[in-house]
Amino acid sequence: METAGGSMYDTSERRQRFAEAAREARPDLALLCLLIAGEADSEAGEEAVDAAQMELDRLAGLLPALGRQAGPRRWAEALAELLGERCGFHGSPADYRRLESSLLSEVLRRRRGLPILLSVVWMEVARRAGARVYGVALPGHFVVGFGEPYGQHVLADPFDGGRILSEEEAGLLVAGATGTPLAPSMFSPAETGEIVLRVLNNIRAWAAARPERSDVQLWAVELSLLLPSHPARLRYERAELLVERGDFVGGAHEMEEYAEVIDALEPVVAETVRRQARAARAMLN
Repeated sequence: METAGGSMYDTSERRQRFAEAAREARPDLALLCLLIAGEADSEAGEEAVDAAQMELDRLAGLLPALGRQAGPRRWAEALAELLGERCGFHGSPADYRRLESSLLSEVLRRRRGLPILLSVVWMEVARRAGARVYGVALPGHFVVGFGEPYGQHVLADPFDGGRILSEEEAGLLVAGATGTPLAPSMFSPAETGEIVLRVLNNIRAWAAARPERSDVQLWAVELSLLLPSHPARLRYERAELLVERGDFVGGAHEMEEYAEVIDALEPVVAETVRRQARAARAMLN
């Protein structure tokens, strides 16, 4: 299939590539986020993925040649100076209301986004330049760590232009977002699959608040189900969405399969789901 911009994936090809990339021994975080963005823009093809990867390479090339001997604070300062100050990457409360804030290609274009997508930019640029960098999935606010997670490290907040955070300041972010105290386990490096699922969760939440965008919620759920590790309940969410969108047979089938999965542990819930499946099929009469 061709577009004015060149070759374009169809949905099945893009989904297959996403599933394969998610199951790699070392998944490519940028690629997975760009394939998510491709779901939101059916006109985007391989050229869009390549262009975004090249932009990350270009940004990495603008960093000073620090080398691995540079300490974590120096890396954090260099990223903040380049991405936060010179390039203007940051976030604001208004960005939570935009789907584009969860799409890596759009974040690279607009230089605005949610904390987790801005953190992806920070991580991918820093990694390409040779920094020791990792994501930190604080509850309610994703940040970036430089250095050794369980040794000398520095935290930075890309949503605030890369501002360096003390652990006390990180605790205040968590308390402000969730009302819970900071625990040492919260500083553990986030795995790629965990990051991608969190990106998709943000998209699902954005769409769930906008019933007219159930199409977005559906593809976010379906991509989540392609990840090697995901909550089983997502199958039920997909079933509900299918019924809501008029696919009564498909939704009922998904409900019945989900009921089988949970029957041994939650028989009462499973029976409730089976009743919902029968009700969905009855809508065809």
